[in-house]
Amino acid sequence: MPTENREKTGAPPRGERVAPPRRAPARRGSRAPTIRDVARRAGVGVGTVSRVLNDSPLVKPDKRGRVVAAIAELGFVRNPTAHSLSTGRSHAIGVIAPFFTSPSSAERLRGLSTGLSERGYMMLLVDVETPEQRDAAFTDLARSHAVEGVIVISIRPTDEELAAIARERWPIVLVDSSHRSLPHVATDDVIGGELATGHLLAKGHERIAFVGDRRPAPFGLNSSERRWRGYGRALRGAGIRPLKAYERFGGHDREEAREVATPLFALPEPPTAVFAASDIQAIGVIEAATRAGLEVPGDLAVIGFDDIELAAVVGLTTVRQPLRESGRRGAELLLAAIEGTDPAPSEMQPLTVIERRTT
Repeated sequence: MPTENREKTGAPPRGERVAPPRRAPARRGSRAPTIRDVARRAGVGVGTVSRVLNDSPLVKPDKRGRVVAAIAELGFVRNPTAHSLSTGRSHAIGVIAPFFTSPSSAERLRGLSTGLSERGYMMLLVDVETPEQRDAAFTDLARSHAVEGVIVISIRPTDEELAAIARERWPIVLVDSSHRSLPHVATDDVIGGELATGHLLAKGHERIAFVGDRRPAPFGLNSSERRWRGYGRALRGAGIRPLKAYERFGGHDREEAREVATPLFALPEPPTAVFAASDIQAIGVIEAATRAGLEVPGDLAVIGFDDIELAAVVGLTTVRQPLRESGRRGAELLLAAIEGTDPAPSEMQPLTVIERRTT
């Protein structure tokens, strides 16, 4: 080709090389970037990208940095199915959780999901809302053969349920529960009950009521009962005898808490303060008090437990437990077990009273 033609067509002069054009990030509607796209952008082999994705220590820092930058620039997301086929591992974690749409369970699941997704794992969620679902949860999960480990939230497994998991040789971690032979992340609910009641005592209240879950609680969810024990311990420590008339038990939701709390305000000597075993129940108590013509906190002080997002919105004083952090920490303990590291046998999360307008 003559020189003038090369100049007109934009072809490079003979003997010169031109770098390939820089690939723009994938646009909406175009195909998703692949591992080969990442390798080309980073100037490394596909094997190097794979080692970075699997967190291999064999990749030099400069190459790792280029791969990470290319992943971010291209918006690359690893295909879990393809990855499972190539490695022979599911990278899926079975999660058994009761009432997972409840605010406290949802917060724990958010932390758990974050901790797992950062390490390339997915959740296989098993919801438990009836005794029948509880009975089937562990055996059905064991039969699926689709997970590498199990996290159980708020349920204390029986020995039979643990045996079903043990047959598959899967590691298991408990969150918001405990078992003598399993690593777990939990809070001391008795101490939490003492903190909540102690806060009301410090405000000068003596006629303090408790609203919590009915006993025995379904699925062995006994956090409310432990908080009730702390409530009684704090009262007795202050020289006050707990009164049965001030103790009301019902469902975990707001409506039932409102209904069981209502008779409290018709007593000859109604309570001046209420400790509710959860924030949702505390909101039900406030509704019952408002319906009875009482002002909070003028006529009645109310404290809850959990510190869900709604608690700050309504100005509820509460005992804060690190819901999201407990889920994330549970994920870390389980992944340590999967990777052959002995996880901590147990961890107790801190509790703090958060004072707002209701006390």
